[in-house]
Amino acid sequence: MTSNPVALRPSAPVPATPARTPPHNLDAEQALLAAILSNNLAYEKVGEFLRPDHFYNPVFGRIFGAISIVIERGQKADAITLRHFFASDAEIQQLGGADYLAQLAGSYVSIINAADYGHTIHDLYLRRALVDIGTDTVNKAFEGDVAAPAIGQIEEAEQSLFQLATTGDLRGGFVSLKDSLHLARQMAEAAHKRDSHISGVPTKLRDLDFKTGGLQPSDLVILAGRPSMGKTALATNIAFNAARAFMETGGKEGAVTGFFSLEMSAEQLATRLISEYTRIPSNEIRRGQIRTDQFDVIVDGIRQLERVPLYIDDTPALSVAALRTRARRMKRSAHGLGLIVIDYLQLMQGAGNRREENRVLEISEITRGLKALAKELNVPVLALSQLSRAVEQREDKRPQLSDLRESGAIEQDADVVMFVFREEYYHSRSQPTQLANETRERFETRYQEWMEKGNRVNNIAEVIIAKQRHGPIGTVELHFEGEFTRFSDLEKRDLQM
Repeated sequence: MTSNPVALRPSAPVPATPARTPPHNLDAEQALLAAILSNNLAYEKVGEFLRPDHFYNPVFGRIFGAISIVIERGQKADAITLRHFFASDAEIQQLGGADYLAQLAGSYVSIINAADYGHTIHDLYLRRALVDIGTDTVNKAFEGDVAAPAIGQIEEAEQSLFQLATTGDLRGGFVSLKDSLHLARQMAEAAHKRDSHISGVPTKLRDLDFKTGGLQPSDLVILAGRPSMGKTALATNIAFNAARAFMETGGKEGAVTGFFSLEMSAEQLATRLISEYTRIPSNEIRRGQIRTDQFDVIVDGIRQLERVPLYIDDTPALSVAALRTRARRMKRSAHGLGLIVIDYLQLMQGAGNRREENRVLEISEITRGLKALAKELNVPVLALSQLSRAVEQREDKRPQLSDLRESGAIEQDADVVMFVFREEYYHSRSQPTQLANETRERFETRYQEWMEKGNRVNNIAEVIIAKQRHGPIGTVELHFEGEFTRFSDLEKRDLQM
């Protein structure tokens, strides 16, 4: 018995999508060129934001480009001065060459509408670019390339939209001194009303806030140090302190904080925070070496910590584009965003394959991107950075700006550069031993001096502010408890501010 093949139902014909002409307005393009050729003052109304590639008609774009070159040289742009630009341009010659330019100039009515024409041309260019981005996104989504996951395509599309938005932002330009002074007064007034008298996001480390005024909106702050100095611990303390202050003051101080941890997992960071809050050593928590009463303290501490608006993203090897996308989403969300912390800079990725090409260029791209993000969202960005091994070669191991890896880009883009330094770390590894020809008395003297210095530097950390655009540089001493990974204010009778 043979079975009949299943008859396939013919699919319904897909209706053809009517071809659509990209958005454009040739009349506006021609009218603008006519206005500029007739009166070069019209160029001042559009020269800041309009470019030749914004024109739909490429011939009009080339004419505008030539006009821009001549005017920016300080010369008059008309049919005569532009003649040599288009002597070999076949398309303009077909239109009539210099005679066409003269005819174009004679067709204008007034330059009053020049700015409106320019904005219309620019807006239609953005619309065409949106169409291109959308078409490209659709085509890539249909390709089903295994090497290009959907999340990566989304981030690429958002990056393209961000670049287009940046290109199309016409809100720049001069701000009057009156408006600038008003904004400065508002900042000073807000700081005066706060109990802490801090204008930025407070770190809740008294002497550090005194030096910096807090972490300022739109600033890129670099926190650098050698391994085991406590960079992550200090950044975690600052992030937690800022988020906790936001919770306790109802948003009057502090900030909702986004912590991008490229090195440690969210669980490890949470364990550190539990240790800091409960004062139970983190290594004991990880190993489960805790008493029943300590476990009750941990449970109660977790209940308190759950209310703190601190959000952790532990995605490894995050790109600048992906970080920017996630930060924007958080900023737009109900809880908002007031501080970004990144641990750490060298684990981020730039765009493309620049890592293999030149790491310095990639770091430069990353720092520029983070600075742009800080300005766009108007929040401080605190990024951790590694230091080169040059520190270890010096007798005085306090870091300097030149010790930053790829220091040129980082130092240039950062508004504040701070170093974490703990002399205790190096001192504990320099215990003296008796030399071959050394007397017992001399060795005991040296050993006693080493012990005395150890007592002086024990549990003391220095935050060296090596660069600050808006304030003084200098050194702040903090108290550091390694077992709890906790930084706090250092009480000294002769504290030097």
